[in-house]
Amino acid sequence: SFYTRRCITEDPSWSLVTVPHLTELCIQHIVHNFEKNPILNSLLPEHQRKVVDRLSTSLPLTVTANIVSHEDYWKRCCIERWQVCDVSNYGDSWKRMFFERHLENILKFFIPNTTDPKQVLDLIPLCKGYVRKLEIDQFLPPVRPDQKEESNDLTDTEEDDDFSEAYTYHYDLKDLITALPHLEELHLTYGVKSCGMNFEWSLFNFTEQDCSNLAAGLKMCHNLRVFKLTRSKVDDGKIKVLARNLRDHPCLLELDLSHNLIRDNGAQALGKLISHSKLVTLDLCNNQIRHLGAQALAQGLADSSTLTSLNLRLNFVGDKGGEAVGHALLTNTSLKSLHLGSNNLSEPTAAVFSQVLAQNTALRSINFSCNHLGLDGGKHLLEGLANNKTLTELDLRHTEVEQETDFLIHQIVWANREAVRLGSLQNPTAEPL
Repeated sequence: SFYTRRCITEDPSWSLVTVPHLTELCIQHIVHNFEKNPILNSLLPEHQRKVVDRLSTSLPLTVTANIVSHEDYWKRCCIERWQVCDVSNYGDSWKRMFFERHLENILKFFIPNTTDPKQVLDLIPLCKGYVRKLEIDQFLPPVRPDQKEESNDLTDTEEDDDFSEAYTYHYDLKDLITALPHLEELHLTYGVKSCGMNFEWSLFNFTEQDCSNLAAGLKMCHNLRVFKLTRSKVDDGKIKVLARNLRDHPCLLELDLSHNLIRDNGAQALGKLISHSKLVTLDLCNNQIRHLGAQALAQGLADSSTLTSLNLRLNFVGDKGGEAVGHALLTNTSLKSLHLGSNNLSEPTAAVFSQVLAQNTALRSINFSCNHLGLDGGKHLLEGLANNKTLTELDLRHTEVEQETDFLIHQIVWANREAVRLGSLQNPTAEPL
């Protein structure tokens, strides 16, 4: 008490109230030394929160990844690093968002033979518990040892092509994706964004080596449900390799190969894949599939009991292809959505689909937009819809169908849609059509 009185006489503003609690001093000490000695899980929940709220977002991931599970901390990490953060795209988990985006960023700017592979490999034990989806929209090629000398000849020579091919291999995803046990979605585009004045077609090559590495990895990605490989100049040879490796995949449900260079041979490989796999969705929009490829896909469709959505928009299947798909739908009972927009279709395809609409009760949506169905084609479809109660969407924009026919078709489809809506209101637990 003597000491206390002495302090008060020496410093009138001194007070016991300002002395920090021992717990506060301990928390300060833990935060200050967290990198060397990360104490967290042994603390009481209220003290854990106080520590986490004060931790720096610049702490090494080797320290925080598998120790800090508090979402508030990872929210701070995300918001400080990225301007746009929509956590709903990441299962409402800030930690998952951080690790998926952090890993994507390293992969997008990985330069073979320049970037240290340890950057990725060292991250695997830290992020493998949280990464469920990866979207990588660019892959960089190696830096060329010596840039080509300027040539007066403006034509690409074979030597240049060989040279380009030698320097357009990319990061091998196999070791990474097979080490991520929770990976469910993989979206890839082999190209270079913002290449500016250094634009070369060779920067957009998905090489045979890339393909074989990726195919081997996909085969071992046992939990993968969604695979998208788009805008990557994927041709028939590479599709065959991918399809062969995906044929017995235990989980793959969705395959998106839109905006590539797939022709009939590639489509034939995919037709076999449809009939041998559990695929639910196949997107082949904007490829180069003609009637032979469409016939092969139709054969796969006839054998499939799982495919519910097929997108063939912007191909060249023609009436031979359109008729084949229609005939398959006379027996198929799983497909709900079909897109045949912009495929050079005309009246013969509409005639087959008249029969499909009269018999098939699984189809919910058909898109025929931007074809030449004509007046008679429209009448065929209207006849087929006479007793159809299940089709709720039929897109006939730019198909040269007579206006009155289009109006009558629209009325039937609209009535079906309303019946489904009222049915779902009366029975909310029923599965939507």
